[in-house]
Amino acid sequence: MAGNTFGQFFRVTTWGESHGKALGVIVDGCPPGLPLSAPDIQQDLDRRRPQSAPSSTPRREPDQVQLLSGTFEGMTTGTPISLVIYNKDVDSKTYDSIKDIFRPGHGDLTYQKKYGIRDYRGGGRASGRETAARVAAGAIAKKVLDQENISVRAYTLELAGVRAEHVDIDVIDQNPFLAPDLDAADQMDKRIVQVKHAGDSAGGVVEVLVQGCPAGLGEPVFDKLDADLAKAIMSIGAVKAVEVGIGLAAARLLGSECNDEITPEGFATNRSGGILAGISNGDEIVVRAAVKPISSIEKEQRTVDTHMKPTTISVKGRHDVSAVPRIVPVCEAMVRLVIVDHLLRQRAIQ
Repeated sequence: MAGNTFGQFFRVTTWGESHGKALGVIVDGCPPGLPLSAPDIQQDLDRRRPQSAPSSTPRREPDQVQLLSGTFEGMTTGTPISLVIYNKDVDSKTYDSIKDIFRPGHGDLTYQKKYGIRDYRGGGRASGRETAARVAAGAIAKKVLDQENISVRAYTLELAGVRAEHVDIDVIDQNPFLAPDLDAADQMDKRIVQVKHAGDSAGGVVEVLVQGCPAGLGEPVFDKLDADLAKAIMSIGAVKAVEVGIGLAAARLLGSECNDEITPEGFATNRSGGILAGISNGDEIVVRAAVKPISSIEKEQRTVDTHMKPTTISVKGRHDVSAVPRIVPVCEAMVRLVIVDHLLRQRAIQ
């Protein structure tokens, strides 16, 4: 296994590189009879594209998706669905000067050690551009979830040290940071401008809410729902940590403070994040992803070349100042893939 396929019943295989001819995805296991067309997928891809925020890259890919197989007369057929997204705005020459230098924070050195060869143009397979294929697959998974009235929404909870004070789902798409708090979004904008002018980058936190998920999803022992959600989110290149429910805060509580008491009306609280013993409990599922700062920065850093000789590097080119908010729809997509996979697994045992 080369690690490019995710899921068991709803299987997703992505392919392509940042500066290659195209990116794509094959989805196998999608149920038949779902209405699906390219515009259904395009609307999610458009949310992942660079916005007007100062955090976004100047690279402007149209990300126009083509649906190659798996549908007939606008409906899924149950056969593999194949999608392709052609790269249009590629400028590889900016990488010529650093092709023999390992960039700090990137996978340059590790890919070289693993394969003995690497695509230095934009990070190749390790580029954040690979996530376009995941978002396309997630749009297909959404079709399955819509039938079950399960919704998955993500938003920027924190960016560059600015945290949303409250969550209003209705305002997420009203600001370029996809924040649930418009006042926080204004502060994020000011902070990101400062970081950009300093030639640096910033990280943040993305929160994902799953509403309407039935109780009973998740497989003991190694395929727990929260374990698969953690793997899905951690597979996104910029993510360095995942929390479910109150997450790390649980380590500082007593059992009496951490448990969600059960009443005839349901759980009194939701510190567990909607998952107990690796199985969904019917409550809202809450997952957070800690996103590291973008590795490509103009500030000079120490590194080595391919001969392990010391040198310095200042990365030029078209880069995001932060992976947040563009990673928001990617987190949504990965959570959708997990929920759909476990939903189909649950159907199989019933």
